[in-house]
Amino acid sequence: MKLIRCFVPVFLLMAGLAVAQDVRFNYDKTADFSKYKTYKWVEIKGSDKDEMLDKQFKATIDSELALKGLTKTDSDNANLYIGYQFAISTEKQVNTFSSGYGYGGGWGPYRGMGTTTGTATSSTLYIGSLQLDFYDAAAKTTVFRAVGSKQIDTKAKPDKQQKNLTKAVKKILKEYPPKAK
Repeated sequence: MKLIRCFVPVFLLMAGLAVAQDVRFNYDKTADFSKYKTYKWVEIKGSDKDEMLDKQFKATIDSELALKGLTKTDSDNANLYIGYQFAISTEKQVNTFSSGYGYGGGWGPYRGMGTTTGTATSSTLYIGSLQLDFYDAAAKTTVFRAVGSKQIDTKAKPDKQQKNLTKAVKKILKEYPPKAK
């Protein structure tokens, strides 16, 4: 797989997080999530961000976090620091089709003869991955991480892209805050 950073056009990035993402999450089982009321965005070192894409991602995530009772602040006194990374990878998909007939029995020189025809086509699949990291600001530790990945629909229009992103963020944050055991 070849990793393509944020040099891919924005429409590819936004279209990527469509309907049925593969979502994984993990969290610190000792963290008290009830104490987290405010958050501040932080940049993760080494992540290249497209300005327009960054605004769209953050606005969508902000909206979902507000529904979960968190308040965004620019203050360093926030309970949580939140950062994200987005990446696109490519995979080749090969589709084959064959048709034909054969002769598998009998005696003599014609035994096992047959013909077949086949065709193969290949296509490039773009897989987008969004990772959200939540850090306890006081303890300076990661308390929650969620990752969603999905094949990108490169032909989606801007409205559909935003709808896909909103749906993806809802699914990625579905388990935040983790349920107390």
